[in-house]
Amino acid sequence: MKAARARALVVVLALLVPVAGAPAAGAHDPDDAKAEAFAGRAGSAGATAALAAVSGVPCVDGSAAGYPCENVDLEAFVPLSELGEGPGLEGLDIWGWTDPETGREYALQTTTRATVFVDISDPQNPVILGALPTQSSEGLPFWRDVKVYGNHAYVVSENFNHGMQVFDLTRLRTTSPTPEVFAPDAVYRGFGRSHNLVINEDSGFAYAVGSDTCAGGLHMIDLHDPADPTFAGCYADDGYIHDAQCVIFHGSNRRLQGRELCFALNRDAVTIVDVTDKGHPRRLSRTVYPNAFSAHQGWLTPDHRWFLFGDEADELIGSVPGTTTYVMQVANPLNPSRPQAFSAETAAIDHNRYIHDGLLYEANYHAGLRIYDYDERSLRRAQLREVGYFDIFPADDDPGFQGAWSSYPYFASGVVIVSGIDSGLFVLRPRL
Repeated sequence: MKAARARALVVVLALLVPVAGAPAAGAHDPDDAKAEAFAGRAGSAGATAALAAVSGVPCVDGSAAGYPCENVDLEAFVPLSELGEGPGLEGLDIWGWTDPETGREYALQTTTRATVFVDISDPQNPVILGALPTQSSEGLPFWRDVKVYGNHAYVVSENFNHGMQVFDLTRLRTTSPTPEVFAPDAVYRGFGRSHNLVINEDSGFAYAVGSDTCAGGLHMIDLHDPADPTFAGCYADDGYIHDAQCVIFHGSNRRLQGRELCFALNRDAVTIVDVTDKGHPRRLSRTVYPNAFSAHQGWLTPDHRWFLFGDEADELIGSVPGTTTYVMQVANPLNPSRPQAFSAETAAIDHNRYIHDGLLYEANYHAGLRIYDYDERSLRRAQLREVGYFDIFPADDDPGFQGAWSSYPYFASGVVIVSGIDSGLFVLRPRL
């Protein structure tokens, strides 16, 4: 990694981005325990953030550069200190983009202050190209979420009056030798703050969730003109939605095949909403489950038969024996199955999960990246099989809000990027 470029970016961002106060407990996100945990750390990055950048370290005898691992090598690590600076700096959500013209791969790493663009085409030598600072520093300095549609990135934040930033990723093809501080190409102002953003690349619609509109439900946005998003509709019947996945459904219910459905996490339940008609969205089902406290995020298997999701509080309050993933059959969205729980041996809180090529990639806070294999039989029994891991928080596997925030496993090269809340950006290569 080009350290001089990274240091230049840090200096410029420090001058441009105002320092917000420590986040207050009980903010827009209803999970007060999580907000308090982050507030307590404001002003002090984790100990691992001070580590120097490393690259090209294989996982041997259960370790790579001091990180516990199995079947996952460390291609590179970019410390948080090179992605920005200031009190309370955290690594947050992460996503990826592959340039369709050049094939180059990029990590889109968000922090409490910006979205940082990192070229990982040479995975052992990542290059920081620049950053898009927060649109607003009002209120909470977290959370921030980024997703991609076509060649544009869309960024939302819990900051008040932030809106949704629109950034043309093709601008990364011609960056200067010194990391740049970018301005957005446009800002969608249909809402001020939003906890999260969901994009259905097959339909061309985005869904802001946990925003200050639509009672915190689905705020629907038309992206068919990617540089000029427009409001498309609102679903508020279930109140606050923390996260969702929206797809063109092709499960076994023939009446619903080809419809656009959103599988939403509503704190105490999973709701499935037909959003094909943006002016008249319709709830198809609402499913509760044992120990429901803070239904957080989930992902569908490619055949749309199963929905795997997590609860961000069950480990914290001790209502489950370990890091727990819920498995729910949704082949018929009108009548989903009762979710079954799979609990791993770790005690960490599960966070974001994604499915790719028959594997489940989970970023589980203190337990780091965990990779699980599954098949139809194992899903019916809610029995996943761990086939690899890379623990970016070696100190412990306790239920807390540090470590791995999220991962992105969809690069053609096979690398997986992981965002470390208190550490930085990890570029990993599973060997499965």
